[in-house]
Amino acid sequence: MSLTKAGVDIAKSVFHVHAVDPHDQPQWQAKLKRAEWLDTLCKRLAPGAEVGMEACASAHHWARELRKRGFRVKLIAAQFVKPYVKSNKNDRVDAEAICEAMGRPGMRFVTVKSVAQQDTQAAHRIREELMGQRTAKVNQIRGLVGEYGIIAPLGIPRLRLALPQWLEDAGNDLTDDFRALLADLADDLRHLDERIVSLDKRIAQGVKDDPVARRLLELRGVGPLIASALAGALGDGKSFTKGRDFAVSLGLTPRQHSTGGKDRLLGISKRGDPYLRKLLIHGARSVIHHSKDKDDGLSRWLKGLVARRHINVACVALANKTARIAWAMLRNDVDYQPQLAAQPVG
Repeated sequence: MSLTKAGVDIAKSVFHVHAVDPHDQPQWQAKLKRAEWLDTLCKRLAPGAEVGMEACASAHHWARELRKRGFRVKLIAAQFVKPYVKSNKNDRVDAEAICEAMGRPGMRFVTVKSVAQQDTQAAHRIREELMGQRTAKVNQIRGLVGEYGIIAPLGIPRLRLALPQWLEDAGNDLTDDFRALLADLADDLRHLDERIVSLDKRIAQGVKDDPVARRLLELRGVGPLIASALAGALGDGKSFTKGRDFAVSLGLTPRQHSTGGKDRLLGISKRGDPYLRKLLIHGARSVIHHSKDKDDGLSRWLKGLVARRHINVACVALANKTARIAWAMLRNDVDYQPQLAAQPVG
């Protein structure tokens, strides 16, 4: 009996497989080592069989390897697999749950990322981590100098300027030992700044070399950082059926608590990708700030929205619109059309 579908619970060293026949009857369960599992699947599964995995660490790598061998790969978010886990949780049961979930007609799947998309994603993740480290370093400096009676100025640029002055001022209450420690902290801060600037340059160069990201620069409120992140998340845009689906994946659409035929919409869901959502909202805030003296269609729409609602609501609404427009541009392979940007979001 040919095996046409298999669920795989992937790990670092051991992989559990649950495979079924065309009638969804279990026919094979196995625990395979990392070095042998791909070859074993090629021998046991029918050509072109479906293989499902949770969209977790290394899943995109293995999905690309399986595709090279002719299999159809389906990645599923872990929260959509959990309802199909029977009884106690273990790797064998997880593989069976994945196999069951991937056969559901209404299941949502995660698009397999290319190597280029993962490179872009890695750069953004490293940059975000460095930003957090820099914030922590700045807060540490503020706290330590405060214990010596020095009030640090607001803003990282002003703090950078103040550090050499504190170190050179012989009239303050800083001891020689603490000056040495503070000098090391200043070097740490300088090193983090250099790392962030280097990554910004790398990302900007990647945008110049990527025609998809360059096209997204036409959008208002989208700079190299946002264009790079959008291109990495969207790819060709075909992983989402419509623009609203992409906005949902970023958590930019309302949460619902509806019952008894009464629709109740709450604030944005904040599910999905918090990093890209944050970038889009910051970009939208800049657009709203500079739209006061403009008279194009999008600016008029924004000014009318700000007059009716809180500015934070307007920022989210514009971020939602920007995400949908970006999807439409990439999915349909068209350039930005300003005359359509002011139309209501459907």
